[in-house]
Amino acid sequence: MILGLETSCDETAAALVTDDGRIVANVVSSQAELHARFGGVVPEIASRHHLENVIPVLRATLEDGGATLDDVDRVAVTRGPGLIGALLVGLSAAKSLAWARGLPLVPVDHLHGHVASLYLEPDPVEPPFVCLLASGGHTMLLDVRERGSFEVLGSTLDDAAGEAFDKGARLLGLGYPGGAAIDRLAREGDPDTHEFPVARVPGLDFSFSGLKTALLYAVRDRGQTLATADLAASYQRAIVRALVGRLREAQERTRLDRIAVVGGVAANSELRAALPDAAFAPLALCTDNAAMIASAARYAVPVPYPDYLGLDAYV
Repeated sequence: MILGLETSCDETAAALVTDDGRIVANVVSSQAELHARFGGVVPEIASRHHLENVIPVLRATLEDGGATLDDVDRVAVTRGPGLIGALLVGLSAAKSLAWARGLPLVPVDHLHGHVASLYLEPDPVEPPFVCLLASGGHTMLLDVRERGSFEVLGSTLDDAAGEAFDKGARLLGLGYPGGAAIDRLAREGDPDTHEFPVARVPGLDFSFSGLKTALLYAVRDRGQTLATADLAASYQRAIVRALVGRLREAQERTRLDRIAVVGGVAANSELRAALPDAAFAPLALCTDNAAMIASAARYAVPVPYPDYLGLDAYV
């Protein structure tokens, strides 16, 4: 049994996962409502709430799984990237647990965790495949040939797709997190009302800063003459078009038949509809969670007791 911890941003999460990929328990405590008043995550506030939440979340995970620490064989934790203060809370908690029990510790890269969400039961996805990882902090295309590793084919040159959703929602006067708010409102609008640009940068990279600026000008110039729902639908369509277009290009270049999508943006309804042949991370595992961290730990080398006490987090 692997005990996973995730505190890279504003979710305090813990999970129990078996070596064969079965989720025994998965608990996530979100701070989204807390940060909504600021329109985004405030790092210092996130760190302080991780300190308050990490022990209760751990206890709830063990209770939900009908387990005790005696059932845990190793501890896995997100080491980075993320907010440094938030990461240090989870890393310190994981070190303490592992050291107190004499267990090995598995430091996990957050991005590997998102990909490893595809390897969990009941419907694990087998490599090789091209993977779109789209979240609030990252937008990348990955060539995945085996579990536990990948090659980066392209990434964003500026804003991540999830960040573009959040900033767009702020311009439209919607709440945080922005991706879900735009997705809901877009269902009431006409995506053909406004033609937003899709940046064409070299290679397989992405760029969303120009799209965000175009929305800003549309809001300023048109005012109330264009329904907010139509703006949301058109803006979302442009983001999805950029993601799908690049993913199909990557599929052609790698000549891989299978495609997959992970990360918070993978929950977007239009993106899912636009890629009917793709394997998507389960909705519960799209946003940050510890089950994906424990899953990634199955394919990483554990650091033996007590060599991990000097490990640090990275952004």
